[in-house]
Amino acid sequence: MDQALQDYGEYLAMTLSQVIVETTVDRDELIVTVDRDSIVKVLTFLRDDVNSQFKQLMDVCGADYPDREERFEVVYNLLSLTHNRRIRVKVRTDGRRPVPTVTGVFNSAGWFERETWDMYGVPFSDHPDLRRLLSDYGFQGHPLRKDFPLTGYVEVRYDDLQKRVVYEPVRLTQEFRDFDFLSPWEGMEELLPGDEKAAGKEGG
Repeated sequence: MDQALQDYGEYLAMTLSQVIVETTVDRDELIVTVDRDSIVKVLTFLRDDVNSQFKQLMDVCGADYPDREERFEVVYNLLSLTHNRRIRVKVRTDGRRPVPTVTGVFNSAGWFERETWDMYGVPFSDHPDLRRLLSDYGFQGHPLRKDFPLTGYVEVRYDDLQKRVVYEPVRLTQEFRDFDFLSPWEGMEELLPGDEKAAGKEGG
């Protein structure tokens, strides 16, 4: 299987040499990194090419690598039922420069791109309806970014007195505690009831 993927990766690298940045095979999956502005061209080719036939877009998701100059990756997972093959296509962005929408190639990309925008803040140019999908109206930030605080910025609750949903700054119910993770059983010198028998057997 690896050799077949290697051969197909070389075929793509040769056919789309101007827009493919890198091809690798990892855990029996072909991963192709392409130029951001050429994603529509690449996915159209993968869908229509007779040797590819990736007719199904299974998912579009994001990944955040804060140490990189272009910290975000947008990942497209495609499936070819004709060739019983999967491929993962990646593009990179810094979060300011938008990624072209692929809704014109795969209709299902609409909601996937909305989720990626909502969770990571990656903008998609020419998207027909780019708005939040999973988070609440007025939500601040993008919760899957590595720099997003675990507590969030606001908490939402229903106020019985006001009879409505209210937004309040996050308040921790207790101060932050630093645990040393040491077991309370470690360092005990006294024998617990019953342990004297085991100690006697070891000595004997």
